[in-house]
Amino acid sequence: MKRLLVSVVIVLAIEVSLNAQTVIQPPSGELPESVIASKTFFRVKGFTLTNVEPSGGQSSDSAAHGAQQRRAFVESPKLPLSGFHQETITSDAETSLANQRPVGDAGAKTLPPSSDAESSEMDARAPEVEPPQSDGFRWKPAIRQSLLLLAIQHGYAMTQPKTRRELKGPFFKDYFESLGNLGGWEDGGRFFTNYIAHPLQGAATGFIQIHNDPKGMRQQFGSSKKYWKSRLKAMGWSAAMSTQFELGPISQASIGNVGKARKLTYVDLVVTPTIGAALIVSEDALDRFVVRWVEDRTRNFYLRIATRMLLNPSRSCANLLRFKKPWKRDNR
Repeated sequence: MKRLLVSVVIVLAIEVSLNAQTVIQPPSGELPESVIASKTFFRVKGFTLTNVEPSGGQSSDSAAHGAQQRRAFVESPKLPLSGFHQETITSDAETSLANQRPVGDAGAKTLPPSSDAESSEMDARAPEVEPPQSDGFRWKPAIRQSLLLLAIQHGYAMTQPKTRRELKGPFFKDYFESLGNLGGWEDGGRFFTNYIAHPLQGAATGFIQIHNDPKGMRQQFGSSKKYWKSRLKAMGWSAAMSTQFELGPISQASIGNVGKARKLTYVDLVVTPTIGAALIVSEDALDRFVVRWVEDRTRNFYLRIATRMLLNPSRSCANLLRFKKPWKRDNR
């Protein structure tokens, strides 16, 4: 039980460090002239899309033109507003102009009130929109998703009597004894476990890296240098996570004492990231040449998503780990 408590403390320490607040000082200076000329810009703050009106004096004509632009923005069902809440800040000039305009003015356009049902229907038709991301690798979500996969794996291991038997005893003494017995290739496991299940784990972990790399997530299978560089990075992430699962502080060696009570070998350390990377490339090729071929020839929703999931199981698993639909695609 001490071994399990130490592992939980390690996970909590990682989570606390990930939740540390980062303060980013916005750049100083005034807005660009192109932004001021357009009279409207948007600031994404959390999940709030805010329509901000620049300060300063305005003529009545320019204020009226800005008001019409904002009303068109609200009315248009083609704009992707799903997932955001819009707030409009109106200048004093526009408020004064609206109060002075007589009722029934030919230049004024009265907007009919929309019902809740119409708003819900508009949200349902609108495509999914995500806040804009920087080009840098997103470490926090990548680590969280990897920890979630690790928790699922160790949760399954806890259902096995051979793992529960090894929970007793001194944590560090048994852990280092297990690491000292690392050697050999075959660990006595089944072929399916070593050469199918573990590579699928490596591919899912690699897709976690891809989904959190803005430069690599939109790459498609091909001969481009950017694609292969992205997939090599995914293999590196998979190798690191596989080593942690086998030998790290929250691993089979530390929790289940694999190496002390059972064989601890190199097969999983090598097979998981290498064959896992081959699975990633294979799924990318199937997605480009087979899945798209099916999607170009049918509009059947269920057939399309079934094809995506069945031919890309590792990607579908990684999508679930980031709480997205399993058939989601970032490159189209």
